[in-house]
Amino acid sequence: MASAERDGTRLPQLRLDELLDELQARLDAARGTRDRVHSLLEAVLSVGRELDLEQVLRRVTETAVALVDAEYGALGVLGPDGRKIVHFLPVGMTGKQIAAIGPYPSGHGVLGELIRHPEPLRLSKVSQHPSSYGFPAHHPPMHTFLGVPIRVRDEVFGNLYLTEKRGGAEFDAEDESVLSTLAVAAGMAIDNARLYEEARRRERWQQAGGEITASLLSGSPQSEVIGLIAGSAKDIADAELAVVALPMPNTSTLVIELALGKGAEAHRGLVLPAEGSLIGAAFSAATPLTSADICHDARETAAPERLAGLGPTVAVPIGTGTGVRGVLLLARASDGTDFTTVETEQLTGFAGQAAVAMELADRRRDAEQIATLEDHDRIARDLHDLAIQRLFAMGMTLQSAARIIEHPDASERVLRTVGDLDETIKIIRSTIFGLRLHEHDEGHGLRTRVVQTAGEATAALGFAPGLRMEGLLDTQVPREIADHVVAVLSEALTNIARHAQATRADVVLKTGGEDVVLTVSDNGVGIPPDGRRSGLRNLSERAGQLGGALELSRPLTGGTTLTWHVPLSAPQ
Repeated sequence: MASAERDGTRLPQLRLDELLDELQARLDAARGTRDRVHSLLEAVLSVGRELDLEQVLRRVTETAVALVDAEYGALGVLGPDGRKIVHFLPVGMTGKQIAAIGPYPSGHGVLGELIRHPEPLRLSKVSQHPSSYGFPAHHPPMHTFLGVPIRVRDEVFGNLYLTEKRGGAEFDAEDESVLSTLAVAAGMAIDNARLYEEARRRERWQQAGGEITASLLSGSPQSEVIGLIAGSAKDIADAELAVVALPMPNTSTLVIELALGKGAEAHRGLVLPAEGSLIGAAFSAATPLTSADICHDARETAAPERLAGLGPTVAVPIGTGTGVRGVLLLARASDGTDFTTVETEQLTGFAGQAAVAMELADRRRDAEQIATLEDHDRIARDLHDLAIQRLFAMGMTLQSAARIIEHPDASERVLRTVGDLDETIKIIRSTIFGLRLHEHDEGHGLRTRVVQTAGEATAALGFAPGLRMEGLLDTQVPREIADHVVAVLSEALTNIARHAQATRADVVLKTGGEDVVLTVSDNGVGIPPDGRRSGLRNLSERAGQLGGALELSRPLTGGTTLTWHVPLSAPQ
């Protein structure tokens, strides 16, 4: 009886212990849930404080890893088409590990599954999913997986990827719920950061446009202003290369006046046809054009090798309609992001503002030139009506006086003075002619003549020669030397067409202020030892007459390189 009582007492005691243990477990779970909710709220507030987009993305990824107790995490940003990862931000691996793995994923395998179906995805073993095809070499082992999409308004901005829950456990429904909540907060933070970034960029565009307007209207040289346009655009758009091309008068070509950034030397002075380049296409269409990969763009056929290593590109006309004054081209690295519609619109507005400033500066220069010409006319009129008439009257008086002077020496002096007056009158008349002479030689400068000569040789060559020009060729090269340059170029291209059997020819003309150098190269058969050299002898004699020289070389790649250079000053 006592034993039964003792057993009866023990049974309720065991039941009470079980209830207390269950209560403790529930209290611990509630406390854990409370702590997790508190951590989630802190995470949401922390993410929302950031305004820099890159910092927001980093903070979101690190917070996600901490909330679900994962060992590794990553955030993949999708491109404009929503089918490819264009920016991948990993957390949990060292820089050495990341370098050993190789290129970041672009959206295949399980990561691509989340892109194709933007819904939460939870896996106990990644390798068992039908879309999985393994990891690259040196990649850490990963088994459990949890992924959720991040939406910004109605757009899927990217995806959060978490792997390897610590302790060997699997991600559960609560992890998925927590991560989905964080993704909603992340979407709002990313949207705010993007709006802030866009507002800052728009402000920078406006500030740069104001600087250009002030620079132009203050009388700065056009070359300096073009440099300001290219430099500002390159910095604001985070581009690797900035190019400004201007049309050449009386031709259907554009010349790259300025290039900044990666491979700039290969672009400066390059003459591009209206057909065969993205720049030419944007100029002809008078509308912005973009390319996802300029190196493989079918529109870019003029010297495409200069674009190696570049990818997303935009070409924006400076001006609109028939008033296009040039083209601004910006290119990012091959792994860079595409230019968005917003970026292109901002760049177009900047280029339009620059075009207006250039137009105002031209009008101001025209007004100043008209005022100068009117002043010249007034001076010429005064010289003609007053100075020449008085000098002529003085000469007539002295000539009459000489007839009545009996002393031979005195008479000779007077007549000599009359001759001096006649010479003075001739000098003044020559000055008047110079003041009244106002011819526009824009269509007859050396640059234009060289482009026309190269264009005329296209039919004989069977292809258009490449052309690059550098320096102040129209102002620093005297007319006599310019005539020789054009003649030498014509002869050189004719020789290539007749004898070289070439499929490519390149012309480089440049001056640094002390000399002018013309280089013509081809990929033909070269000059045979017993070949006729009368044409080359003629080119050499032209250089010798001007104190210069002609040099011939045969590059390792084949063909011939002709270098003709003369000083700009007359030989002593």
